[in-house]
Amino acid sequence: MARVAATFAFLPGLLPAAAQAKDGRGQFFATLKSLCGQQFEGVLVYPKDPQHDFAGKRLQADFAACSERQIKMPFQVGADKSRTWIIIRTPAGLALQHDHRHADGTPDAVTMYGGMASTTGSTLSQSYYTARLVKGAATKVWSISISADGTILTYHLERNAQPRATVVFKHCSAG
Repeated sequence: MARVAATFAFLPGLLPAAAQAKDGRGQFFATLKSLCGQQFEGVLVYPKDPQHDFAGKRLQADFAACSERQIKMPFQVGADKSRTWIIIRTPAGLALQHDHRHADGTPDAVTMYGGMASTTGSTLSQSYYTARLVKGAATKVWSISISADGTILTYHLERNAQPRATVVFKHCSAG
């Protein structure tokens, strides 16, 4: 956990954990944590490209494991179960990591990348700005939003201030 905090601690505009409740990050984490055990089925709404990796595939996000410091959400694309989104409460704020694994469980060459939420998010939406860089991805911004009633989850990715992908998930069941 200390390594994660150190990785992200250099970003500007971050407040200590005690201040997170005032800027929405703490409540956002609590809202996501309240969804533990829930499953969401999604649809790629952008881009409208039949060649996109997610196009025409079953998309599912599960709030599988939640603790006071971490939420793990496996994200399944068709039969591919290699992805897990991880939201971590660190002393510097909220971190988002993308854990990519091979079928045998070993880490992919590109894994554990992500970013830190700034203080400008809300209790229902946070944007994560690149911290651990993937080659050519210094301008990536990931946004995760949840509807006020907790039934719609949106995952949005931008790169170079241009949308790259948006998936809208609807609550489908308890795990």
